[in-house]
Amino acid sequence: MLQSTKRVYTEQETAEYIGMSRSFLRQARMEGQRKNRTIAPPFIKIGRAVRYLKEDLDCWLDSHTKLDQLMCGGGFDA
Repeated sequence: MLQSTKRVYTEQETAEYIGMSRSFLRQARMEGQRKNRTIAPPFIKIGRAVRYLKEDLDCWLDSHTKLDQLMCGGGFDA
C-alpha cells in the first residue's frame, strides 16, 4: 500500500513560500471573499493552529499567475 505524505506548512513557512507577509495571510483569512481583495490561500484549522498544504498553495499560486496577459501583449510598456 502506497502512503502519500502531504507537506504541511506553518503560517511562517507559508509566508516565506509564497513571498507574502504573515499579516497578509491573517488579514486575507479574516476578510474572506471581499471585492477587490486577494482571496486567502486554502488553509486548515486544527484547534487554534492554522496550517497550509503545499499542494493547495501551489494551486493558489497558479491561479494568480498572469501569464495570459503578458503573452497577449497586455504586459509592460516599452
